[in-house]
Amino acid sequence: MHGTLKGRHFITLRDWSKEEINLLLDVSKDLKRKHYMDITTNYLPNKTIFLMFFEESTRTRNSMEAGIAQLGGHANFLDTSTMQVNHGEVAKDTGVILSSFGHGIACRNCFWGTGNQYITELARHSSRPVMNLQCDLYHPMQGVADLLTIQERFPQGTQNLKVSIIWAFATSHKKPISVPLTQALLFPRYGMDVTLAHPEGFELPDWVIEEARENALKNGGSFRVIHDMEEAFRDAHVVIPKNWGSWSGKNPQVNLEDYRDWKCTEEKMALADENVIYMHALPADRGNEVEDAVIDGPHSVVYQEAENRIHTAKAVMALTL
Repeated sequence: MHGTLKGRHFITLRDWSKEEINLLLDVSKDLKRKHYMDITTNYLPNKTIFLMFFEESTRTRNSMEAGIAQLGGHANFLDTSTMQVNHGEVAKDTGVILSSFGHGIACRNCFWGTGNQYITELARHSSRPVMNLQCDLYHPMQGVADLLTIQERFPQGTQNLKVSIIWAFATSHKKPISVPLTQALLFPRYGMDVTLAHPEGFELPDWVIEEARENALKNGGSFRVIHDMEEAFRDAHVVIPKNWGSWSGKNPQVNLEDYRDWKCTEEKMALADENVIYMHALPADRGNEVEDAVIDGPHSVVYQEAENRIHTAKAVMALTL
């Protein structure tokens, strides 16, 4: 890695080398230490970032708004329903104009088939860095926060750490595939032994599975796909049971109620390693995806994981703006 990351887009971690991601993690850890020590980190004085949201947000919006403030800058929150985007303005025009007003653009657009295309088009015409706050395919901010959390909990290293990305039943709003997809591509790059478990009909795209296996092969880990939830929990060091929607249309007859037992319970947690950690990007569908006894229990690191969103968001902005 040479030079600088200033001006670099942050749309998918596939575009960032492992060395660049490691730098991002190092900066995140440094910013976290300084946050706890009340050391001022005025790295981006007077810089402005525009936050475009096509969907609701809690952790992502607030980590970005608070994060840029703690770096000495300012965020403009943009609800796209009140922008000319809502009247049909194209990504090119929005990207050109907003990038001329400030120093960066961050966008969340999870609409299937168009979200990533929109953010990519925004970046193509922006003179400033564009950050993906979640699209239909990727959630790089969450992926880095998850990786930081795993590294913190397993300081001995991630090589051959058994990590299970598990589909879970939910009745709340349909959730995109971007979180498990990002994890499936990222974790094998750090030598983890990754299991992806889901009922038939909730597959990730074929190219994701192929790339995940290639990443595992290159880095001394492994990647497998199974359809057995209990097997995914067995001896796992990290479990990430989270719902995602069926996007492919391969199984249009899938009945969600048939998979109500795909739930993270204390009984299933007992199958895992004694020091297993439970992770979830939040918000969790309590009572469906997971029992309260698990998410509020001693193995849960969901609040540490959520807090890390601000430290990693600050690192992305500090390095690229």
